[in-house]
Amino acid sequence: MNQTKKQDMLTGKAGKTLFFFALPMILGNLFQQFYNMADSIIVGRYVGEDALAAVGASYSLTTVFIMIAIGGGIGASVITSQYLGAKAYGKMKTSIYTACISFLAISIVLAVIGLLLNRNILIALKTPDNILTDAVIYLEIYFYGLPFLFMYNILSAMFNALGKSKIPLFLLIFSSILNVGLDLYMVRSLGMGVAGVAIATVIAQGLSALLSFGILWWYLKRFETKEETVKVFDLNMLFRGTKIAIPSIIQQSIVSIGMLLVQSVVNGFGSSVLAGYSAGMRIESICIVPMIATGNAVSTFTAHNLGARQVERVKKGYHAGIMMIAGFSIILCLALQLFHGSIIQAFLKEDSGLAAYQTGNGYLTFIGWFFLLIGIKAVTDGVLRGAGDVNMYMAANLINLTIRVLVANLLAPVVGVQAVWWAVPIGWGVNAIISYTWYKTGRWSRKRVI
Repeated sequence: MNQTKKQDMLTGKAGKTLFFFALPMILGNLFQQFYNMADSIIVGRYVGEDALAAVGASYSLTTVFIMIAIGGGIGASVITSQYLGAKAYGKMKTSIYTACISFLAISIVLAVIGLLLNRNILIALKTPDNILTDAVIYLEIYFYGLPFLFMYNILSAMFNALGKSKIPLFLLIFSSILNVGLDLYMVRSLGMGVAGVAIATVIAQGLSALLSFGILWWYLKRFETKEETVKVFDLNMLFRGTKIAIPSIIQQSIVSIGMLLVQSVVNGFGSSVLAGYSAGMRIESICIVPMIATGNAVSTFTAHNLGARQVERVKKGYHAGIMMIAGFSIILCLALQLFHGSIIQAFLKEDSGLAAYQTGNGYLTFIGWFFLLIGIKAVTDGVLRGAGDVNMYMAANLINLTIRVLVANLLAPVVGVQAVWWAVPIGWGVNAIISYTWYKTGRWSRKRVI
């Protein structure tokens, strides 16, 4: 087929369209979190509490890089989505090529920096001495695979921008199954411990990135560009994409950057508390996937419809997104209140310390009540990002980050590790209020990106 079909996001009921577009993104992100979580479960169950703590100590830092890749891809995809909505296919292709080349270069630079500084970073975060060596091993292997991680996430964002959110889902299902199988083989059969789960993750992500590139290359041939010039790299598009991508990276990274900056607070309570907190963080990361993915879907929905000058349809999509995350929030809260004990036990061996169990259970039963706040924040930010109106939501997310860091560091010495998770809903709530207030002004609807 040489010409695209009429884009579904521009027609039909907004709520139904958004839901079926968001669903593969939610499932795909869940699978991505699943194979990240598999590292923790397998080393926790088959190696021990210290191995789980070592992977957990690395997790906050690795998640920052994952979120940079996801945020960068989403920011770059706004221009791609708007060109698709306007049927400017030549410029759409140029935006995709420019994003891929730019982020490949960025990932290589970050990988080199990570390899040089990973031990120093872990020491600065006060990683306990008994797990430092394993944490360094995990990070070193991870940074060797960083370009694959970046490229997979950028390519996934491009598929989502093209309205093809099912393709990243199928690739993630494949890589998740492969990763878990390799984890079990390398840890249980080969006894490779922390190094084994890191190598398994790099292999799975590498194959997914290569498959994604091949499929995208084939799919783009379906778009006729006629007399339009398609460039491999456009500096002007890079500058315009960067203006959107940087706030998007901040918005996507805010949770993980917050985790990283308060990691030293948790580390100070010892490896047993860190193991319990690591398990709780993994579950939180899964629970917020529907919220973040719905916000990302709203971003693409907004970009498509603003490209076609359909502002009222964007508003309908926003309201549908809020209803979706409200439903998710209720289900997740009930699940954590009822099953938190069994969930935490999946990460820990029977001989793990009481502090690990208490920390994990305490975190999950508390945070479960507040997922609606991050959902409202994510969906509202999605509209602002899709419109290219990035300054206010970037400021709101920075305020969120500042609150989390200050509350954790100031209150933890007084009330204990619980201060780390008290800071989370406070930051989410303030962020949601600021973003929603700006959304209500309607200024985002007059923003022009293309």
